[in-house]
Amino acid sequence: MGSFNTTLGEGFILVGFSDWPYLELPFFTFISVFYSVTLFSNITIITLSQLDPRLHTPMYFFLCHLSFLDLCYTTSTVPQLLINLSGFDRTISYGGCVAQFFISLALGGTECVLLVVMAFDRYAAVCRPLHYTTIMHPLLCQSLAITSWVGGLLNALIQTGLVASLPLCGLHSLNHFFCEMPVLLKLACEDTGGTEANLFVAGAIILVVPVALILGSYAHIAQAVLKIKSTTGRRKVFGTCGSHLLVVCLFYGSAMYTYLQPMGSYSESEGKFVALFYTVISPMLNPLIYTLKNKDVKRALWNVLGRDSISR
Repeated sequence: MGSFNTTLGEGFILVGFSDWPYLELPFFTFISVFYSVTLFSNITIITLSQLDPRLHTPMYFFLCHLSFLDLCYTTSTVPQLLINLSGFDRTISYGGCVAQFFISLALGGTECVLLVVMAFDRYAAVCRPLHYTTIMHPLLCQSLAITSWVGGLLNALIQTGLVASLPLCGLHSLNHFFCEMPVLLKLACEDTGGTEANLFVAGAIILVVPVALILGSYAHIAQAVLKIKSTTGRRKVFGTCGSHLLVVCLFYGSAMYTYLQPMGSYSESEGKFVALFYTVISPMLNPLIYTLKNKDVKRALWNVLGRDSISR
């Protein structure tokens, strides 16, 4: 028997997708491509937002933070997954596991809060357009971004502390491709009922409360949009806000499946595929969803490439 804080000399075996060996090569190929696209697209958004003065707005300020979060989050898990799929090494040390668990929780929690901040930004832009620049003052934007990071860090400290205090036993084999909470709880030697209850409360605060705030913001936005007489104006608002809502659905849907269902009903096999969605696919889709039809980003890209104009 051991625990995170007492048996640092041992480690875990990450089973990954070795139960389905015929999937490992296709997964390695596709995930390598997805990871490359994620790196390129998110770095492009961050670079353009810094270089083009027209993108120095609250919306793109927060989008930069989201892109940086996605870069960090996917990098905390995908390289380990690719090594696992290649078969070279399926182990991870206790220290590495704790670090990966903490980092993924911190970044995920930060994104939960940041998406609420982005919803508030859209609410101010649509429902208070005349006062938007006054409301979304640069100092407030910076404060909201810092709050997002601090909130994610506190969430990670609480949940990592709860899980790390559990004594572990067994073969220390994790039926996953990274150190995820449900599979770690299954290694506990003692009853985890109390810990699971505390983790559920923490998960509900960082997941359910933000979703409620986001839905409330968009309820007000929907009312404001219905009052817009211009079809072009409605289309523009729906395009901007619709992309944000799609990101919200993708992110919170998969996170709630993993962290809010009872541990007894958690399927490790299904959990691995759901985790692929929010660690690989969602970070790749986020920049595409936000910028695919965004003329400002296209214009900034062409300007950086030395073009004077784009087709309108």
